[in-house]
Amino acid sequence: MLLQDYLPQSCLEVEENIKTKPYRPVFDCHTHWGEMLFGPGYENQYDTESAIESMKSFGIMGCVNLCGFWGDRLKVMFDKIGDNRDFVHTFGSLDSGLLDEPNWETFAYQTIKESVSMGMKGMKFWKNISLTLKDKKGNYIRIDDPRLQVIWQTCAEFSLPVLIHIADPVAFFKPIDRYNERWEELQLNPDWSFCGPGLFTFHELMEQQDNLMAMNRNTQFIVAHFGSYSENLAWVGAQLEKHPNMNIDVAARIAELGRQPVTARKFFHKYSDRILYGSDFTPLHHDEYTIAYRFFETADEYFPYSYEPNGGSSGRWRIYGIDLEPDVLDKFYYKNVAKILGLEN
Repeated sequence: MLLQDYLPQSCLEVEENIKTKPYRPVFDCHTHWGEMLFGPGYENQYDTESAIESMKSFGIMGCVNLCGFWGDRLKVMFDKIGDNRDFVHTFGSLDSGLLDEPNWETFAYQTIKESVSMGMKGMKFWKNISLTLKDKKGNYIRIDDPRLQVIWQTCAEFSLPVLIHIADPVAFFKPIDRYNERWEELQLNPDWSFCGPGLFTFHELMEQQDNLMAMNRNTQFIVAHFGSYSENLAWVGAQLEKHPNMNIDVAARIAELGRQPVTARKFFHKYSDRILYGSDFTPLHHDEYTIAYRFFETADEYFPYSYEPNGGSSGRWRIYGIDLEPDVLDKFYYKNVAKILGLEN
């Protein structure tokens, strides 16, 4: 039998508390409505009104869309959102690969200013800055590169939060061998591996992230995927204490948090003012909100972190609920993001 065909079914009989709706309405700060995940022509792949109604049926009261881009692409995105901007708050971006151009700083400033005038609510930057983009000298661009400072400073000037994805799971930076806990996932997606000559290591990226926060105290950052390092909550906590301008979201990291429930619950209570709810979902993907609610709101034991046939592709484990207190849920589900985005409490 091949490992991929081995799908053991648990014989445990434990309490189950399925949550079809959250304790209170939730604002999802990490969703994708455009070409980043759908590719070109995304505007023909879903109906905006139907997607919003679906989200509302799962208790979602609003969201951040991270696929705004800039210029004409931002306009197309806003056209697709239509009259629903009170529900879908769009973040934009700009072409960081132009940082060697003579008019780079002017271009960056004007692009951000123009996007704000169009209705952009914040900015999103992806891991491509440090892991794929190179400058004219052929060097990978560090996320703390001084040439990028114009972006973070301009965001501070316009009071724009920056949601930034800097690193992937630690296992993606390790050799794809029998010791890699995400071996099966990397076999299916070999391009997700960032273990190779010339690439920044995971810990080099964390040093750059630390520098970025320190260099831009007036810029509000939301570091995606639990501050980049959900495998080491002690490190993330130390970063939150060191950098008051740093916040984190939980997007696509329930699998990691759910296998360390005692540590995760303590973390949520200690840093309850700095954590935002995010899913990483698209307009076509909403059913797993119920797994998130079960994880955050119950003490259920050993349940799948995904509705995928094998219980989740991240790894062969199950998760435990962390049963957060109501006041923590209030902040996590809405109040923290409301403060950052200037929404009504």
